[in-house]
Amino acid sequence: MRYFLTRLLVGLVWLSAVIPAAMAEDYPAAVDTDIVVHDFKFHTGEVFPELRLHVTTVGDPKGVPVLVLHGTNGSGRGMLVPSFAGTLFGPGQPLDARKYYIILPDAIGAGRSVKPSGGLRAKFPVYDYADMVQAQYRLVTEGLGVRHLRLVIGNSMGGMQTWLWGEMYPDFMDALVPMASQPTAMSSRNWMMRRMYVESIRQDPAYDNGNYTTQPPSLRLATVMFGIATSGGTLAYQAAAPTGDKADAFVTKLLAGPMTLDANDTLYQWQSSRDYDASADLGRIKARVLAINSADDERNPPETGTLTRAMKQVAHGRVYLIPASAETRGHGTTMLAEFYAKPLRALLDKLPRVK
Repeated sequence: MRYFLTRLLVGLVWLSAVIPAAMAEDYPAAVDTDIVVHDFKFHTGEVFPELRLHVTTVGDPKGVPVLVLHGTNGSGRGMLVPSFAGTLFGPGQPLDARKYYIILPDAIGAGRSVKPSGGLRAKFPVYDYADMVQAQYRLVTEGLGVRHLRLVIGNSMGGMQTWLWGEMYPDFMDALVPMASQPTAMSSRNWMMRRMYVESIRQDPAYDNGNYTTQPPSLRLATVMFGIATSGGTLAYQAAAPTGDKADAFVTKLLAGPMTLDANDTLYQWQSSRDYDASADLGRIKARVLAINSADDERNPPETGTLTRAMKQVAHGRVYLIPASAETRGHGTTMLAEFYAKPLRALLDKLPRVK
């Protein structure tokens, strides 16, 4: 049961912030670097003279560059778990780090990059996904000296940013793999739940307009509720908690778990998705696209048909839909790379030879 619960928890959004990096894996040791981007202009017009960004890399910088983008509340190092990096980065695996130079940036407002909790709190500039992608581009080009990417692959928020990468910098990569995402407007239940998450914290008197001295208690409750409601998988939850007592025990375990999030950081992270909509510029994408979603994704339900319709605007793209089962984790499924390692390898094998 402990093993089952551990795998199920991977699907919950908050866990990406507390899962330790995979250790003693068969890929090179990760390297952490801080890079400063100068005179960074946000979409609001506000300028940061020095924007500090953190990046984790795996492999030789002379290798073939691959950009890996994390989800909301996550970090680059948060992707170094056995279910993802341990399935993709090792010898003979699709993103073998002996061949590829794997770049895992921390987005603005997340991980060890600059964020509200660093001092500005609620006075931090309002940022959106386009700002994050622009910062990632400058980190990759100015900070790491990379001039072309073999692949951009991202999960959840990182998946939405992957769509934007293909539109904002269409000549910069050979392939895009957006996962657990859609290129269409942030809307419907996906935004409703995000809005409720944000409001649950903001309307807590202890939040005090971002001037709290201790984390408001609503942060833990809202985070666990949001995680259960929007990730984990219906069949997986039924298998793990088929009775009221087991469901109570499951929730009790989550509520007692570690909480390392900050309320201001959390509000900014989830609000940053509000104006996301990559649908208008899909025709700009030149790279080959493999969109990977799971059939039980609570935030991106395939039955709406929105992804299928949007893909008609992509010149070289297809959808790989992971069938739902008790082994999938809803929105969290794409952190389990065993479900799509083969189609990912097939995509890479079909790309033009690296020059």
